[in-house]
Amino acid sequence: MLPLAITVRIAREVLTEAGFDPNLVVLAAEGPGDRIAGTLALHPEVKIIDFTGSTEFGTWLEANARQAVVYTEKAGLNTVVLDSTDDYRGLLGNLAFSLALYSGQMCTTPQNLLIPRDGITTDEGTRTADEFASDLAAALDTLLAEPSRAVGTLGAIVNDGVRQRLDQAAKAGRIVRASGRIAHPEHPEADIRTPLIARLDAASGQEVYTKEWFGPVSFVIGTDSTEHSLRILRETVREHGALTAAVHSTGEDVLAAAEEAALDAGVHLSENLTGGIFVNQSAAFSDFHGSAANPAAGATLSDAAFVTGRFAVLQSRRPLTTTTSSEEADRA
Repeated sequence: MLPLAITVRIAREVLTEAGFDPNLVVLAAEGPGDRIAGTLALHPEVKIIDFTGSTEFGTWLEANARQAVVYTEKAGLNTVVLDSTDDYRGLLGNLAFSLALYSGQMCTTPQNLLIPRDGITTDEGTRTADEFASDLAAALDTLLAEPSRAVGTLGAIVNDGVRQRLDQAAKAGRIVRASGRIAHPEHPEADIRTPLIARLDAASGQEVYTKEWFGPVSFVIGTDSTEHSLRILRETVREHGALTAAVHSTGEDVLAAAEEAALDAGVHLSENLTGGIFVNQSAAFSDFHGSAANPAAGATLSDAAFVTGRFAVLQSRRPLTTTTSSEEADRA
């Protein structure tokens, strides 16, 4: 709340300096159980709503704030398809950071990691789904080994809902890496958790991985083949939505098939991220974030429709009239 309050204060100061009413920007803070946001959202004078947050409240806004244009960015089943790689260590490091960032409490954090049961080809040989899950767990251990640095990547758990999902996820599938607590040296009361990784099978774990687990929870899901993985991507995102999707493959045919699957599902796709660019990150004016083409969002940040949809075109017209002088009338 404090960073947001500081931002609003500065915005109001700038508006005042420019000669505008500072009340163009205000902050309405609500505590747990309050419904200030819901009340304001239904006010007849509210004509535009931008929302990012829980799927539950975002869907409520779309259904109930009928007097306004509503732009939502929620969450969903963010998916990674693993087929092959020529930089296995880079892949593991990139994914580990993506799962750990803000303790998985980003709407863009990967949840479902789809990999053929028999494994994928890498520059370190074939790695089965089980071996990949163990390798990813080890990469997270390495990334988070130093607590004083790990807390800066993870951040604190935001609410009891995330904690409850972590408890539930500990009973889902075979746990490859359990979630643990890390003490913050400057904020001892902060609840900081590391990511949980569970191993599922595509056939038997469908009830689990087709549910959104917002927080530090991810599933390594064994599939029949890469083609099967792409089919799951297409079907689950179409039905449940996603803000991000990624694929790792050295084959152009697979990359092309992944692009087609992402297009059908209506989700943005990242390909072969192994360096310092992560699937969680979208630059506002060079990348697109969210997609109104699947249930996870009602808009795309920042395409033309996100801007032009805020404006209405109006006209004012009157009939053209002419006056005739008496002399002109006589000549006529």
